[in-house]
Amino acid sequence: MAPLHLRHTEPPPADRSQPPAEAHSHPPIDARWQASPTPDTSHPPTAAPAHPPTPPPATPPPPTPTPPTPTPPPTPSTASTPSPSTPSSPSPALSPPLDAHTAALAEALIAAERGYPVIPLTRSKLPALRSPHRGHPEVPPCHGDCGRLGHGVHDASTDPFTIRRMFAAAPWATGYGIACGLPPHHLIGLDLDTKNGADGLTALLFLAEAHDFPTPPTIMVRTPSGGQHLWFTGPPSPPVPNSVGRLAPGIDVRGTGGYLVGPGSLTTHGRYVLAPNTPDRPAPVPAPLLTLLTAPPAPTRHRPSPHHTGTGYEPSPDVPPQPAAALVRFVRTSPVGQRNARLFWAACRAYEDGLGPELAARLTEAACHTGLPEEEARATIASASRRR
Repeated sequence: MAPLHLRHTEPPPADRSQPPAEAHSHPPIDARWQASPTPDTSHPPTAAPAHPPTPPPATPPPPTPTPPTPTPPPTPSTASTPSPSTPSSPSPALSPPLDAHTAALAEALIAAERGYPVIPLTRSKLPALRSPHRGHPEVPPCHGDCGRLGHGVHDASTDPFTIRRMFAAAPWATGYGIACGLPPHHLIGLDLDTKNGADGLTALLFLAEAHDFPTPPTIMVRTPSGGQHLWFTGPPSPPVPNSVGRLAPGIDVRGTGGYLVGPGSLTTHGRYVLAPNTPDRPAPVPAPLLTLLTAPPAPTRHRPSPHHTGTGYEPSPDVPPQPAAALVRFVRTSPVGQRNARLFWAACRAYEDGLGPELAARLTEAACHTGLPEEEARATIASASRRR
């Protein structure tokens, strides 16, 4: 204990001049504590000079505020850690994912830049803006002369301000429609359906072979149901009318007064997307195809009832009959991969026209000519005869 007292007694006179020196001897700790010099002056630093490692702990004990003062050193360290996390948190807020409405508006503006007049659509592919004349329709119907929105395809525009105004008035819109028949493209759309046993693509190939016109590469949009939309440009006149199945079963036509669902639109059944490697511009409609599209509807003719034909299938009355020779030739020229589909399509058309029993043998022979087994050909024709 004596040596301890010697240490305490000898240094004090020299230590009173030393506390400032010791403040410089431990900069990493004292620098943080320089904001509280009062506790150091209140207590004589007798033990601090005796033990250089002990002064930081020795100085805090007399004043109780010293324990909270060591806590600040961790605080700067914790403050430095959130700083990198803070810039990372606003970054996702700056780039939120686009919702369906915003995406549809962006796609519609892109289409408008390319000259396609557009309107907003709902998930059910209907015009998103309700008619301002609902409940009291005007005669003749108003096509936008009133200056208000809500006239369907007649609202279609390429003006960005008008498009944004329409989408702002319909925040529920998740798609957009492209008006057909309007300048500068005078768009014509072929909707090739694959539902309910129809095969629109095969029907188009049949028409191309029967009327000797090519099917040029053009813009193709895939539908959620597995169908396809083909875009063609047409002349300003004559106008191409809209029709469902009139050109051929499985082919719907969108012409003047109609619209096509634009790629990128989201519907209740899925999204419409561009087919891979699709061209940038629609191809001009082939002249023979334009003739078929603008031809007046065939007069309604009497068709055999299901119990007369024995097929149980009643076709649409406005579908023109297909020539028997063309059906046989269509099957006979089938490439590998389309033989069964073409045979089924031709057999359905034959039974629709009441020629099924008469053409069954010739269609079977034509299918066998392509390499299709006879049993498979007969089964396909029998399946077509039972189609309803």
